[in-house]
Amino acid sequence: MALEAGEVEALSIETTVIDGLAPLRPTRVVLDTDGHLGAALRRAREGLGLDVDDIAQATRVRPAHLTALEAFDLDALPARPFAIGYVRAYALALGLDPDSVVGRFRLEAPTADAALRAPGGVVAGPKQWAWMVPPAALIAAALVGWNLVRHFDEAPAKPLAAIARAPAVRGDSGPARLGPPLPAPVEAGAPPIYQTPGLELPTRGEVASQGVANGAPFVAGGAIYGAPGPTSGPLSGILLQAKKPTSLIVRASAGTLYFARELAAGEAWRAPDVSGLTVDVGNPSSVEVYRGGVASGALADQQTPLSKLLSLPVAGR
Repeated sequence: MALEAGEVEALSIETTVIDGLAPLRPTRVVLDTDGHLGAALRRAREGLGLDVDDIAQATRVRPAHLTALEAFDLDALPARPFAIGYVRAYALALGLDPDSVVGRFRLEAPTADAALRAPGGVVAGPKQWAWMVPPAALIAAALVGWNLVRHFDEAPAKPLAAIARAPAVRGDSGPARLGPPLPAPVEAGAPPIYQTPGLELPTRGEVASQGVANGAPFVAGGAIYGAPGPTSGPLSGILLQAKKPTSLIVRASAGTLYFARELAAGEAWRAPDVSGLTVDVGNPSSVEVYRGGVASGALADQQTPLSKLLSLPVAGR
């Protein structure tokens, strides 16, 4: 094989570019100047006794692209930057100076692609159908417009809101006279009061027991459980009234259950004259304490000994 002339100098394998490709270059490799670069690369490969698959394995380039490069079929190669990369990899596999080989490729294929082509394996859509895009868009717009017109034609006309006005009443003779005015339409009235969900207005029992000030007299809003009536004992004058529904459990000192019930709003429990009782409620702030028939404030704790309630102040004392 003759030495390569011109801008590409004759190079040998003595300068190893990639050590992993050394077994592919057992002899000195040069490119001849007969024909194009692809033919020179093919003759150099055949002179080394290598197949296209050997070069493909060393360069990681598909055999089809290497075959197209050897045939100098530029249309079968991907975009020009990829093709130049294949040339550079091929040159490295043969032990040639890649810059010189790429320079020769640029001289023999000087025209760059006007637009980059996709790499191999990527197929562009057919351009012969591009002319159908504008007509298809016009047809779609016409269908949408026709559907809108049909929808409005078929939609029933919505009645206008009634307007309060005095109708003219004509008698048998004489000028027209006005009748009495009609009542205002429904939409002109005051809207109903909005109630936030969960914050509805309280029931009658809750109204009777909410907003109790200290010293206010006891007002029964429901049943009264417990002792039948006040006695002379100190605890008999204590009443517990539920401002809101809550549970009330009364236990003796030994833990024996004395009273248990779910009180509704307004219901009350009268303490008997029994020592050692403890009151357990679900919501302390929902239970109002009465001593001597007047309010003394709400419970402070969930569990409260009845004897502790004797220390609460009583209005007027």
